[in-house]
Amino acid sequence: MQILRSIRELRQQLSSIDALRRGVGFVPTMGALHAGHGRLMETSVRETDSTVVSIFVNPSQFNDPGDFARYPRPFDTDAAFCESLGASIVFAPSEQEMYPEPQQTFVDVARVTERLEGAFRPGHFRGVATVVMKLFQIVQPDRAYFGEKDAQQLAVIRRMVADLNLPIEIVGVATVRDPDGLALSSRNQRLTPAQRALAPLLYQALQLAASRIAQGSRDPQSIEQEALSVLAHPEIRVEYLEIVDPAFMQPVDRIEGPVRIAVAAFLGSTRLIDNVLAG
Repeated sequence: MQILRSIRELRQQLSSIDALRRGVGFVPTMGALHAGHGRLMETSVRETDSTVVSIFVNPSQFNDPGDFARYPRPFDTDAAFCESLGASIVFAPSEQEMYPEPQQTFVDVARVTERLEGAFRPGHFRGVATVVMKLFQIVQPDRAYFGEKDAQQLAVIRRMVADLNLPIEIVGVATVRDPDGLALSSRNQRLTPAQRALAPLLYQALQLAASRIAQGSRDPQSIEQEALSVLAHPEIRVEYLEIVDPAFMQPVDRIEGPVRIAVAAFLGSTRLIDNVLAG
């Protein structure tokens, strides 16, 4: 496995790779890797000839400078993890390499970004879409792998790729969870033991909502209120729990087909998100 820091080096290396049969797979990450990222890498290694993993903590997608400063950066551990799973290249550029001058061009994906994370984290998805577009242009992969845990991000990237006619297949990979249901996240390590004990309630609330839909309930508002009752704890501050359509992440008036149930909540100062597909 190679660790490359510059765009020029990466492009030179990729130009020498013979990946005509199954192509190049790409897993964009911000590091602090866990088994969820591992599942993305394993899928790419299985489905493509060469897998590139980027590790770049992108400042433009953080609306809280403190959150950016606190984001863990265990690069040596991350690189060893990538190598153990068969990645061909780790691309780990500096901020100066990715943004040599103040960025003047941005990618804005409308509608899909209006609700949920877009409403509570202004500018977040512009930062995500812009850096992913830059990485796509740098790596030029055949396939790119994203986790379903960040379902709205996945929807944003799919819309961007479709609207801009990018020749990349976007592959969604199922959320990886701890045995108690908590979705794996780099932020989980910030939880205190007491908060970690409460964190599975997010998944329990989503499961309750999904079960009501499976039982035939079609009123999203009543389902949301029942699911919110699961999170009625003084240590949990819910930002949103909404039932939305999976493609555009917009609220539905009545559940007539598959929907995405999404939640975001704070446990102390740690913000967690999760979602499930139902219907």
